[in-house]
Amino acid sequence: MKNNILKPKYRGIPQWFKIPEHKLTATNAIQTLPLPDRVVIPLHQHIGPPSYPVIKIGDTVLTGQKIGDSNEFRCVPVHATISGKVTDIISFKDVVRNKEQQAIVIESDGKDKWIDLQTVDDPESLSNEEIIFKIREAGIVGMGGAIYPAHLKLTLPKNGRLETLILNGCECEPYVTADHRVMLEYGEEVISGLKIITKLISPDNIFIAIEDNKPDAIEHLTGIVEKSSLDGRVTIVPIKLKYPIGARELLVKAVLNKEVPFSGRCRDISVLVHNVSTAKAIHDAVIEGRPFIEEVITVGGGVNNPQNLLIRVGTPVKNLIEYCGGKNVNVNQIVLGGPMMGSAITDLETPVTKGTRCLLLKNTKVKAEQDCIHCGNCLDACSMRLNPSLLAKYSQSGRYDDCGEAYIDDCIECGVCTYVCPANIPITQYIKTAKQQLSLME
Repeated sequence: MKNNILKPKYRGIPQWFKIPEHKLTATNAIQTLPLPDRVVIPLHQHIGPPSYPVIKIGDTVLTGQKIGDSNEFRCVPVHATISGKVTDIISFKDVVRNKEQQAIVIESDGKDKWIDLQTVDDPESLSNEEIIFKIREAGIVGMGGAIYPAHLKLTLPKNGRLETLILNGCECEPYVTADHRVMLEYGEEVISGLKIITKLISPDNIFIAIEDNKPDAIEHLTGIVEKSSLDGRVTIVPIKLKYPIGARELLVKAVLNKEVPFSGRCRDISVLVHNVSTAKAIHDAVIEGRPFIEEVITVGGGVNNPQNLLIRVGTPVKNLIEYCGGKNVNVNQIVLGGPMMGSAITDLETPVTKGTRCLLLKNTKVKAEQDCIHCGNCLDACSMRLNPSLLAKYSQSGRYDDCGEAYIDDCIECGVCTYVCPANIPITQYIKTAKQQLSLME
């Protein structure tokens, strides 16, 4: 039976929340984590088809060497993040994506010997096709949480164009300060990446959106833009701090007062949104020839020395915790991601992946889940104008097709519905489960 659910044309006024920031690491400079002795590199770290091994057990690999790929253009490759020997190809439980997948295990030789990097002095000397190829070959995915292949977002349809580019410097989830530090410490690379994106899509309007709780980042990027070839073309927009403003649909509403249609994308209204750290990774790939093998992560909460760390993808989370002085005695939960959108893990050997921006240690008081009391709090709270309680009910009952008809794909998994639920129902987790089941049915 089909659901009689009306598909609205517009989302209406988004709902915003003031959530405690806990930005305790905002002034902590990025520290480089020592190289791990062993990495576990999942082959599917992006939205789209997976990669497959292009090496075999026993092979010796260099840092930056491609170890997984596919002929699918919608796929991105993965690379060795240390030099050493491939010791195993295992089945790996990805708790964030809630699925089993392959992962490649590499034991370090302690040398960190790199592939030869093909640098470029002037990206203007490259064609757009060459730049897109470099971005794909580097394995870059969106680092704002969507893990969507960057080259796909930057590939324009035939006879199509994107009028507006928004560089997203909003980092609204509590504890997370990785993008903030990237803007401060790699600002030149961020703006270089922005120039490359601008070359690819030739937008009429360029905005850099940064929350107003980051005045140092606003000032720093403003100075860099004024000295660049983009001066006069870029508008830096201070955004009032609110949650979940970092979501691209809501950011478009805040910056442009335009609405992304239901079940649609930003490009449907001729807008492209890219994260600041993604722009930095694009610079690394195109100018420096570096594949996406490392990222900045905030380690916060119940650790003795919270930090922002530059880490190699595939590093076990235990390495991050040990470097940050170990966990406090009252920690009972470890989360990949922030407190609103993260996923709890139990195995400290779990590797950090391309989509990880935070490792959070918590003291969580477990509250018993109760029956929905139909208070409507989650409906009022949903910025995407969905019915979270209905989606959770369908998911609990295994009615995943009904979830699809209720526009579950429009859910941004911000976690606010769970946050406001007086019955302690893990609504967001039910929604994630349903999305995963629907993807398996495709």
